[in-house]
Amino acid sequence: MADTAKEVPLNSVQVEALVVMKIVKACAASFPTTATGSIVGMDVNGTLQVTNSFPFPTADIAASDSHPNDHMAASNIAAAAPRSKANITYQNEMIKYLREVNVDANNVGWYTSANMGNFINTSLIENQFFYQKEINERTVALVHDVSRSSQGALSLRAFRLSPSFMAAYKESKFTAENMQKTKLTYKDVLVELPIIVHNSHLLTSFLHQMPAELPKQELDFPASLADLNADPPKIPLYPNLDSLDLSIDPYLERTCDMLLDSIETHYTELNNFQYFQRQLAREQTKITAWKAKRTAENQARVQQKLAPLPEDEWERLFKLPVEPSRLEGMLNAKQVDQYSRQVDGFTASITSKMFAVKSNLLPESS
Repeated sequence: MADTAKEVPLNSVQVEALVVMKIVKACAASFPTTATGSIVGMDVNGTLQVTNSFPFPTADIAASDSHPNDHMAASNIAAAAPRSKANITYQNEMIKYLREVNVDANNVGWYTSANMGNFINTSLIENQFFYQKEINERTVALVHDVSRSSQGALSLRAFRLSPSFMAAYKESKFTAENMQKTKLTYKDVLVELPIIVHNSHLLTSFLHQMPAELPKQELDFPASLADLNADPPKIPLYPNLDSLDLSIDPYLERTCDMLLDSIETHYTELNNFQYFQRQLAREQTKITAWKAKRTAENQARVQQKLAPLPEDEWERLFKLPVEPSRLEGMLNAKQVDQYSRQVDGFTASITSKMFAVKSNLLPESS
């Protein structure tokens, strides 16, 4: 039974509402520093149920040595926290205590905070690979975007590394030749799983009763289900006037700036790879010329009945440049795709509103 359950691929992640609140609180408390933590739960028929979470200890930065970039140093330390030896020991101790109080004590991954959708980096890959490197390890990475959630919509996403990327990362082969052979692209780095926020039946009943006002007179309860279907209760309307706002979201502007920065980084990586290709072509030209010269010398020595010179000395005389890893470029391309999707999601609603009031904004064009 256990082997059969493991063969079922993960198709969704079910997160308890209390866990969502814990993650949101922990990430908001440490913003703009990155917050990380562990999540526990169980796998039930391909659905990963997350039932509890706890944060990792944060790195203390001395207040007397405050510096504008201190939060960046703390973020770098926190980003590597899930795979540090001290936090692994801390996680095992916490899981042991949870098991003693009859709470789900199976580690199912980790969570991290993000800012403006900027979370696709080497730290995310290394942490998730650390959790997912075991065979059939059922773990996910939950990413909570604090900036996006501050706009009024919860941003919580679940990711896993794809099997093809796991195989390439395990061998550390991110050369152009290997990527062409395996057809590995930036789209194959992460696999996103849908998230379902789960509430208990008691909490669901409580939430349904919250918006309703207390009755001022005695209610006539329906005698049967047919009476209830014939006269359903009226649900009050709550108009949302925020959708009529025409201002450009500052989140969109900041996302566009970070998109341009990522594109510049992409061109830098491209220039570095082109420089490697030029260096390689120059060295190969020198090697070809040396081999032709050595072949001619050996032919002359054969005519003189002398021993030929070795033709493999070029490996000692010439040193071919090492091809740079394409992993950074692939992650940057995935980050560009992430920013592009965010911009597309924001402009869809803003553009329609701008077209609706075009005659008022530009009277001369009508």
